[in-house]
Amino acid sequence: MTPGPADSPIDTSRPHPARVYDYLLGGKDNYPVDQELGAQMPPVAKAGVAQNRAFMHRAVGWAARTGIDQFLDIGTGIPTRPNLHQIAQEINPAARVLYTDNDPIVLRHAEALLISTPEGATDYLDADVREPERILGHARNLLDFDRPIALSLIALMHFVPDEDDPYGITRTLVDALPSGSCLVLSHFTNEFLPAEQDKTETYRSSGISLRPRTRSEVARFFDGLDLVDPGLVTAPLWHQDTPLPESSVAIDSFHVGVARVLR
Repeated sequence: MTPGPADSPIDTSRPHPARVYDYLLGGKDNYPVDQELGAQMPPVAKAGVAQNRAFMHRAVGWAARTGIDQFLDIGTGIPTRPNLHQIAQEINPAARVLYTDNDPIVLRHAEALLISTPEGATDYLDADVREPERILGHARNLLDFDRPIALSLIALMHFVPDEDDPYGITRTLVDALPSGSCLVLSHFTNEFLPAEQDKTETYRSSGISLRPRTRSEVARFFDGLDLVDPGLVTAPLWHQDTPLPESSVAIDSFHVGVARVLR
């Protein structure tokens, strides 16, 4: 893969969503400031990120089994096995994956851990989703935009506030994809959270922008696309070519969906 700059500074004075997510998943690649925020989250938060991760596994596996062998993953997060490329390349060793994130610690781990099979390829771009044209420009160096691509926006767009036009960003990315591609998206919601478990303001007070969205608001990300069964559902309910996963969690915190791009 293509290495990025090794001297990107890591800001340990404030929490970062990728590192808080890592903490909630039980990872070790986080700092006290991330742990402090993560520890304030209710137990349902840990269950929610685990359900979200499992959805990604199922959705990427389904996409690969349908024949898609190119993946653009924006908001990669700190590598946690199995990573997206490992799922895709287990099904098709020639799969190609471009990872994108904007946290230097993710970049440093990507260089060491996101290693492709000999038949396939991985690359990493240090960029923000608010730079869709830059991401697409780099992606064209690795991915063939004349063939289907799976665009993965997992647990990302709820960190993009309304004033940054999250729907416009998503539309720019999707409009660049050829027919037969798909959008894989998960988004935090507080619709089902009791007031005492909704820590949205705690997140915001830490300096992280967080914008939970309702089901109808999340549905707008899929406008013009063909939603794959079972449609837009909560994370434990999404399955396609695998059995419905078991869930012991009574409260859901992510809306998820996969949709085809049809021209």
